[in-house]
Amino acid sequence: MSKKFKKETIASKAGVGTDKQHGAIIPPLYLTSNFEYDKIGEKQEYEYTRQSNPTRDHLIAALTDLEGGLGGEILSSGMAAITLVANILQLKSRVILPHDCYGGTFRLFSTLAKKGILEVYFVNQGHDSFLKETINEINPDLIWVETPSNPLLQAVDIQKISEQAKKYNSLVAVDNTFLSPSLQNPLKLGADIVMHSTTKYINGHSDVIGGAVITNNPEVLSELKFWSNALGITGSPFDSYLTLRGLRTLGIRMQQHEKNAVAIVELLSNHPKVGNVYYPGLSDHPSHSIAKKQQSGFGGMLSFELNNGLSEVESFIKAVNILPLAASLGGFESLISHPYTMTHGDLTSNQKKEIGISENLIRISAGIENTDDLLDAIKNALK
Repeated sequence: MSKKFKKETIASKAGVGTDKQHGAIIPPLYLTSNFEYDKIGEKQEYEYTRQSNPTRDHLIAALTDLEGGLGGEILSSGMAAITLVANILQLKSRVILPHDCYGGTFRLFSTLAKKGILEVYFVNQGHDSFLKETINEINPDLIWVETPSNPLLQAVDIQKISEQAKKYNSLVAVDNTFLSPSLQNPLKLGADIVMHSTTKYINGHSDVIGGAVITNNPEVLSELKFWSNALGITGSPFDSYLTLRGLRTLGIRMQQHEKNAVAIVELLSNHPKVGNVYYPGLSDHPSHSIAKKQQSGFGGMLSFELNNGLSEVESFIKAVNILPLAASLGGFESLISHPYTMTHGDLTSNQKKEIGISENLIRISAGIENTDDLLDAIKNALK
């Protein structure tokens, strides 16, 4: 689709009217493992679904337009997307990651480092020394960025990191899962690669596992396509079909996610049983100015600390009846999680302390329910 359109139009019109056989408005679902060849020895667009499939292509085309990229791949999960990026690197490549990165990202890259496949450095990318000294000292092949971070919603400056990375010919990959292309576009800020767990906001209905990687670099795109096929980690046509269906309402869903998140933050910020509240939309959040500069919204994720420790956390989670305890996020339903034992459970207690993840920290993914109903449930649970 032409990139002159706004994001909501790109998402809602993705693949619409492309069926030339029967004129179906919604593009068909191609549940086929293989395709018939026209002629012996002649390469064709579709041969085998692991390599390419029309349904999957509609989804990646829409996400590429939304992110302002050149192309990319749809993968079987968010972790498959991260694995794909790791596999385009050479042996012993140096990788810088945020010290507070997603637990699955930490697990994958730290294991690759233990095997001697990559040299991995987990650093605080929010420190001034990161841009001024650390990148120069390490001279990385890849800088992995997550902004805002999980679960404390810390933002780092994608544009400044990308500018510094280019001095060392380093690639910059940004995990954009927490905001989706609706609220942040890392490629337009100088990054080379953007990835998503499409399981989250892009699909938005908590019924699909998937991932996506998009780039504006032709050489990187060629590597992504080779390795996604070689590893066999491309997404299924059915999951792509459902994800494209969810993508069509992304813009309007993100508005309600953010509306509910802001209302919950306002409630928690003024409650005597609540300590720190972490949301980049708060003017006193440490990275509010960065988030305001590079994001078109503050999103639907927030976290906060209860004052009286783990026992109060357990009581709150048990009492907040319309927010299920679950590890995921970004769906239509509000979810609550306990990062200390869930998303970052694999980290040592010292690592959690260094990042700032305490036992009394709670993360909320604000869904699209009625705002008053959510606030009433949280008020009652706080009692």
